[in-house]
Amino acid sequence: MEEVSRLRVLLDNISSYLSISSSNDKLSSNPAHKYYSRVEEIAKLLMPLLDNPVVSDVSPSELLNNSFEELSQYVDELREQFESWQPLSSRILYVLRIESLASKMRESSLEVFQLLKHLPADLDCIELVKLVGREEVSYTIDLALIDQRKGVELTPEVLVKIAESVGLRSNQDILIEGVVLTNLKEDANLVKDNTRAGFIKGLIYLTKQMHDYLAKIEQSQSPSDFFCPLSLQLMTDPVTVTSGQTYERAFIEKWFDMGLMVCPKTRHALSQTTLTPNFTVKAFIANWCESNNVNPPDPLELIHSNQPFPLLVGSCSADDSRDSLPLPVMDDTLKCNHIESVDASKCEELHQVLTRSASAPGIVSKVVSKANTSISQAPGETVPQPWIIPATMKETGSSSNMEAEETGGSSSMEVEVKKLIQDLKSSSLDAQREATAQLRLLTKDIPDDRTVIARCGAIAALVNKLYSMDKMIQAEAVTCLLNLSLDDSNKTVIAYSGVFKPLVHVLKTGNMEAKENSTRALVSLSKAEENRTKMLQAGAIEPLVRLMGNGSPRGKKDAATALTNLATRNREKEMVIRGGGVRYLIQMMNPAAGTVERAVVVLANLANVPEAKIAIRDGGGIPLLVDVVELGSPRGQENAAAALCVLCMDSSRFCNIVIREGAIPPLVALTRSGTTRAKEKAKSLLKYFEALKQENQRRN
Repeated sequence: MEEVSRLRVLLDNISSYLSISSSNDKLSSNPAHKYYSRVEEIAKLLMPLLDNPVVSDVSPSELLNNSFEELSQYVDELREQFESWQPLSSRILYVLRIESLASKMRESSLEVFQLLKHLPADLDCIELVKLVGREEVSYTIDLALIDQRKGVELTPEVLVKIAESVGLRSNQDILIEGVVLTNLKEDANLVKDNTRAGFIKGLIYLTKQMHDYLAKIEQSQSPSDFFCPLSLQLMTDPVTVTSGQTYERAFIEKWFDMGLMVCPKTRHALSQTTLTPNFTVKAFIANWCESNNVNPPDPLELIHSNQPFPLLVGSCSADDSRDSLPLPVMDDTLKCNHIESVDASKCEELHQVLTRSASAPGIVSKVVSKANTSISQAPGETVPQPWIIPATMKETGSSSNMEAEETGGSSSMEVEVKKLIQDLKSSSLDAQREATAQLRLLTKDIPDDRTVIARCGAIAALVNKLYSMDKMIQAEAVTCLLNLSLDDSNKTVIAYSGVFKPLVHVLKTGNMEAKENSTRALVSLSKAEENRTKMLQAGAIEPLVRLMGNGSPRGKKDAATALTNLATRNREKEMVIRGGGVRYLIQMMNPAAGTVERAVVVLANLANVPEAKIAIRDGGGIPLLVDVVELGSPRGQENAAAALCVLCMDSSRFCNIVIREGAIPPLVALTRSGTTRAKEKAKSLLKYFEALKQENQRRN
């Protein structure tokens, strides 16, 4: 019978779930282990009841059949989640997902017991299931996000409770969580899911607060620059990674061995794992230790101990935390009853959020199914970890909306930005590096955040850092300004901050990333004629020409765009030509480089200057332009035809050269299939050639 088969499937799924503890040796380290135990309690109550012959012999109602099917689905999904846990996936999102499923399984079990109320054991089972712990991590995180939105500093007790509840037991766990969440936030931004991105951004900030709390405890007696961000201990063998951050060698090597190819502090991807000894910091640490009679710990002993990283400590443990936070009780009208020891205003705000969303009882009200692939999983292996978005975030929509709300004081974003601006003025290079790196992350994604950052006065502080002798600080600062310039409301402020000379300074002295981002910033700001004048006065053309010669393909294209915007008069065009610009543009016409179209645009712009015509001819540019007319993209064909048209105008010598390169057949084809402008230019060239032919015939 179908009814029996549904019951049988449910019993099989429960048996499979109960077998996890004997077959999965990683269960004890699973951050959601306590939820496994809770579901196990309920499963052990269900098993003997459902396996009773009385149940199997009864013809169940449709409602009971559906309840069996729903409960079976929850049990099976919980089993899959516990079996698929990966250490390098998000612990917070994983625990929230498990908690939500466990709560649904609990409610579904109660429904089954109610429907089987004719059985003698049902009342006892119902009471026992009610005693099993309910969800609370999502509730705690909801309250924390409300405080975060209001700019209220979270207490150490709250940070410890959240960290322990989701299995973030050490500084290393916290840093890994930050890296994973940052990657997931970028994925959300790619698909323009602002709600999910905003929620994850709030979680990232929580992990930062946890790290800062631990660092404050460990570093209270000595300079923070002397501590490894991973071990939170004095460094004995400090090394610098390519992001410019310094770590204890043994700990950063372990980080890399785990497959984490990102900087733990900045969360930027690292192209290589090169470690450069930082002898300056090592000498400072040695002098400080000697002066203060301090013996730094042996990093090898720390890293090989059972607990190599400092543990979070708090008043509650992961095992007993289920009873440490009073839970809201929701009635049929979704009113929040009295919650002991919780601020009444927070209770009322939660009530308003839940009432607006009309969600089911509980704080976590929306599950967005999106596979979250662990960064450490094997190729082709998918770890299903659907997102969980609490009701507070569902209503706010995105973090930008959260920050924009009037709260009677500074938002958490403003508080954070103002602190980072102060760090930019610190005498500590590490503090400046961290501040510019964090500002870069904050300016990267959400437009509203850029407005808040500019309003806090970050632009002037960042412009000042463009003259930093530290290449990493300089590169991060110019990238921040580039990101801020993408918001039109910030362009005027940036332009009036005296940014153009500093940007040109970066173009001349920065590393390649800094030079290229400085160029992109100039492109972003060059739409206004007043700004273009200031760029020219700052001497932008010469370093832009050099970047066309030695930059990456992206850098070369951006430099070419900037020069197109700046070189509008013959005087500036001649500066480009004298700097070797035509030679670099011809080099950029290599199809393999992916820069052909941009190079052709600039050549067409320069071609009316006599020096440029000679340079194009002598540099072998004409046959390349003919090739683009024949084989290029529609836009490339259009601009190549325009360049040839300028070269051949009133010049029989250039007409003959272009004809000898076989230009006539592709030009004829272009008159039939090109863009409107391409057709016009092709027809003009063919008229020049026809006029030249008639002139030669008259002479003969």
